[in-house]
Amino acid sequence: MIDGLMERLASVKRDFAEVLDLGCFDASLDVVGARIARMDAGFRFAQAASGVQADEDRLPFSDRSFDLVVSVGVLDQVNDLPGALALIRRVLRPDGLFLGAFVGAGSLPTLRAALRAGDAERPAPRIHPQVDVRSAGDLLVRAGFALPVADVETIDIGYRAFTAAIRDVRGMAATNLLTARVPATRMVLGHAAAAFEAKGDADGRIGERIDVIYLTGWAPDASQPKPARRGSATASLAAALKPQAG
Repeated sequence: MIDGLMERLASVKRDFAEVLDLGCFDASLDVVGARIARMDAGFRFAQAASGVQADEDRLPFSDRSFDLVVSVGVLDQVNDLPGALALIRRVLRPDGLFLGAFVGAGSLPTLRAALRAGDAERPAPRIHPQVDVRSAGDLLVRAGFALPVADVETIDIGYRAFTAAIRDVRGMAATNLLTARVPATRMVLGHAAAAFEAKGDADGRIGERIDVIYLTGWAPDASQPKPARRGSATASLAAALKPQAG
């Protein structure tokens, strides 16, 4: 995800002096020439990065503090995502840039189906709710970002066993984060493992997919391009689409 965001950042022809790394975990994100403030909701991650511990929907920074806010892999786990995006816009200076990435809806379809099969007639959420790309774009608009863009990058991976998939899901904190949880019994996990591994190919490899949603938005500024006023067009779309003679 960091590589994907850095590719997008490289296409922006301007410098950023004050950057917020929102969800810093290992402090590996780097912007050349910038002073980077780091923040994470996890105490140990924040401490290891010499950063600030705080929730993403309760930012402890003043308005208009940063030129750039980058968030990798955490916004899908925020309790109040619309509020978090609104706060990110507020801490950006006018014409400041927000770049975000997180695991989106549609991810892990094989594992989800196996877990549903394991639960049989009493389905329970095993992976926390996820945001689809259309909703993510709508949330950028709702938060007041200008020139909002939401797009998806699909990553295909493979597993040899159900336990390996579960280990990765736990490692990326994608298990059910809701406060009301129903523990999975050994029988549920056994049925889920059988259903998951039954999807393996001739080599025993089970295909899985991760959909990463990337968000781009700018804090509004008078210098930014504006859409034309409705009804101000001087050419007809019907005429433009009409087949040309000859």
